[in-house]
Amino acid sequence: MGCSSCSKGGGKDSEGGCESHKGPQRILFDQTLAAVYPDRTWGNIDEEASFLRGVRTEEVRRIGQALSVATRAPSFYRAGGPDDLCDFIYVLCVGREPSLLDVRDGIAPISSALYEGAPEGKISERYLRIAFSSITRAATVQEVAFELEADGDTFFIRESPQPGVYDPILLKRMRTIVDFVEANDIEHLDFGLCDKPAPDVSFGDYVERFSAEPAWVNFLFYAQPARTSSVTVLSTLPR
Repeated sequence: MGCSSCSKGGGKDSEGGCESHKGPQRILFDQTLAAVYPDRTWGNIDEEASFLRGVRTEEVRRIGQALSVATRAPSFYRAGGPDDLCDFIYVLCVGREPSLLDVRDGIAPISSALYEGAPEGKISERYLRIAFSSITRAATVQEVAFELEADGDTFFIRESPQPGVYDPILLKRMRTIVDFVEANDIEHLDFGLCDKPAPDVSFGDYVERFSAEPAWVNFLFYAQPARTSSVTVLSTLPR
């Protein structure tokens, strides 16, 4: 059962809707914390206990390729950072190739063709970003906005994660992603739950590093606060 349950008759509170999944999701949170964090402190992971518990990189890449077909949209694999506990798949739902993601990461060149037909020289894209945990067989989905803006001859790409998935345009693909993830025996964790504080934990040096308290998403997936935006300065266009 996945997101398609809501579209088949009941909504979130119906049998099979997402409310019925939250109890098992909370159990998975607690079980993973108990197994992997011996003293329930962020950043202090039992490497031996976490070995082979999560979704391996090769599987994430395979799922990303299959999702591109299932969602009829380009998908892009990105490894997590050195402090992250996940790999990412970005599914481009609103936008065109070359994607701003590839441009930002130096995979596609920046060129004047990007701006053809763009209003006021501004380009916006919307992605569904799936984080696959390396310490438990779970994934969570978050809407992410990309924007490219020009300031004279300088260009900026901003990545802005959203607090969940809210754009109606994205919901059909969201349902497809959730069903596909769960068909691969990976638990889909509702992002609204992941972005809540984890109870009875120690923060370690998290507050010092990020000026915020850690949430479940930071224990299971990635290090930075869930709504952290980033800005990349691009090389100027050739004249």
